Amino acid sequence: MLPDIIVGTATAAFAYHHFAYPALLSRLAKRMPNATSAIPHKSRNLPSITLIVPAHNEQAVIAAKIHNIAALDYPRDRLTVVIACDGCTDATVAIARQTALEVGDKVQIRVHEYVRNIGKVAVLNEQIAAASGDIIALSDTSATMDADAMQRASAHFDDARVGVVCPTYRLSQAGSEGERAYWDYQVSVKSAEAKIGAPMGAHGAFYLFRRDLWSPLPADTINDDFILPMRIVAKGYRAIYDETIVATEIETTRPEQEYRRRVRIGAGNMQQVIRLPALASLTHPGVAFVFLSGKALRPLIPFLVIAAAISSATSAFQGDIMHMYLTAIGLATLGLAAFAIRNRERSMPRPVAWLGYLVEGHSASFVGATRYLVKLEGKPWSKASATGQVNSHAPDMADEVYLSPAVARSKRVVDVICGLGALAVLAVLFIPIALAIKLSSKGPIFYRQLRVGKATPQATHLFYLIKFRTMRTDAETKSGAVWATKNDPRITAVGRFMRKTRLDELPQAINVLRGEMSVVGPRPERPSFFNKLEDAIPFYAERTYGLRPGITGFAQVNQAYDESIEDVRNKVLYDHAYAANLTRWFDWLRMDFGIMIKTFTVMALGKGQ
Repeated sequence: MLPDIIVGTATAAFAYHHFAYPALLSRLAKRMPNATSAIPHKSRNLPSITLIVPAHNEQAVIAAKIHNIAALDYPRDRLTVVIACDGCTDATVAIARQTALEVGDKVQIRVHEYVRNIGKVAVLNEQIAAASGDIIALSDTSATMDADAMQRASAHFDDARVGVVCPTYRLSQAGSEGERAYWDYQVSVKSAEAKIGAPMGAHGAFYLFRRDLWSPLPADTINDDFILPMRIVAKGYRAIYDETIVATEIETTRPEQEYRRRVRIGAGNMQQVIRLPALASLTHPGVAFVFLSGKALRPLIPFLVIAAAISSATSAFQGDIMHMYLTAIGLATLGLAAFAIRNRERSMPRPVAWLGYLVEGHSASFVGATRYLVKLEGKPWSKASATGQVNSHAPDMADEVYLSPAVARSKRVVDVICGLGALAVLAVLFIPIALAIKLSSKGPIFYRQLRVGKATPQATHLFYLIKFRTMRTDAETKSGAVWATKNDPRITAVGRFMRKTRLDELPQAINVLRGEMSVVGPRPERPSFFNKLEDAIPFYAERTYGLRPGITGFAQVNQAYDESIEDVRNKVLYDHAYAANLTRWFDWLRMDFGIMIKTFTVMALGKGQ
């Protein structure tokens, strides 16, 4: 029964993401007016633009890029260009300076050299902060722009509601048939997304945004061309996708480069889901629809498919006829895809080439997402950037104190697996829960609250816990922060049900994947209560020393929600008893899985308060 559910869920998610969603997206987009049709070619009031071009060892293309910029039809006094050379070890800087002198009378170009390689994100943070233009344009060295690109793009900013303008993307020459089909698909999807809500990210080759809406990117940001523009969209501003403005990629991607690029995109996709849950807000239903159906579901697909494959193969070995057929079909499909990947240079039927590109893409996505979740991808730059920015999302990896290394690693693996599973459930249940919350009371869907996290010898970490809102928005307006009580009148009818079933805890999967929480651990407390409890209860603060707080825990499954200091006093005993079982691997395994089973019982029977 369980394998059937897993296979059915994976099949439904795969079919929806790849077939049903694009078809639905296309149909809905056709009913929407063309957002770019009424835009004039030129702005009535040309804004000042700063074009930033990050470059690292780009001697082969930098001269062509500067000549392309010099050909742009935009007033010289309204356009400033910065070529930011990031620790180049080839002739990029010399070529850029010489070419800038050659075209000096056409455009203002400044070549900024970083002696050390500090990374693209650090370069962008420094250069955008120093820019004086009303509009910031970012462009890759390997992309060319049409002469009227700036004129057309600036016209969109006449509308104060527009925060981002995303030109379309074209390959001068695709590296493979699969790559060409992939980018054709991506362009059509972004165009449709823009008509319904917003394009999910910009093409990094060239995009523009309002300087005053920008905020520095976290140092470990992977896909800056998604995080940066979508932060602006999350604030309520529009993002335009204009297919009349074209950025053309002049470099042909080699197969080994393409795979590495897709691994990094896979890591970035997982990071995007974790860091921008605000895009799922029903305040902007169009944006929420395209985000949840596209970007949010994409990194989960390979995990669901792998889970389905393992479940089906297990049932096949046990003699289940249906799963024997499914396993055989799956192996044949993988074999055909492997043939297409290994023979990409040869001519073959287009569907076979697409299959190879699709399977390779999902395998790269799985590798990238896994690398990100176990902290191998997207690490902050080890050398300090000029902005002095601190990465607020990277947890302190100090010694785990009483956790053995085996327990610490295994516990994180379990957290990632359970967090992904909870995120998949959240994606399915989000819309009905969000509608129920909105219809039952006024206020936001999510409730974010500052909590005390893991304590280390260096610091005690604070983080924002994310839950579905279960109380009225004025719950603490008059009385301030107080514990919930039995039959608390501040809890909404829907909130009471969610608390009983623990469904309000589902969004904390995001905290788990960020590394701020664990699935099992001591409950995190609010700073306003923490100091009082530390004074009133011996060894209260030590309960999270070297240990991430948990969504559930030994205390939570043995006692209901806290209503008084005495309740907390009893829970502290449970927390320390739990910590005592983390020195040996088998003791930890038995304890954590026992707590998880009890938690599922609470959810299924509605025994929560």
